Amino acid sequence: MPFLLSILVLVCGASAASAQDAVSPTVQHLLNQEFGVVGTFPSPSGVGVFLQKKDQLFLCLVTETPNSKTVSTSYCKPVE
Repeated sequence: MPFLLSILVLVCGASAASAQDAVSPTVQHLLNQEFGVVGTFPSPSGVGVFLQKKDQLFLCLVTETPNSKTVSTSYCKPVE
């Protein structure tokens, strides 16, 4: 029974992570949906980017390191 419970926990955790990834867009995803960059600001964690399309506004944080090959989206969240 503990083995079956462990499998269930792993499957549910993977499903939750996949659902969260599907909800959290990237800067590239928003740009492909015709959002435009309307502002940027420096942050100790990277660069903040505001993207807007009509009445929808998102705040994204992008980061890079000297060794990284790309700039990556840390997260994007809708602004309410």
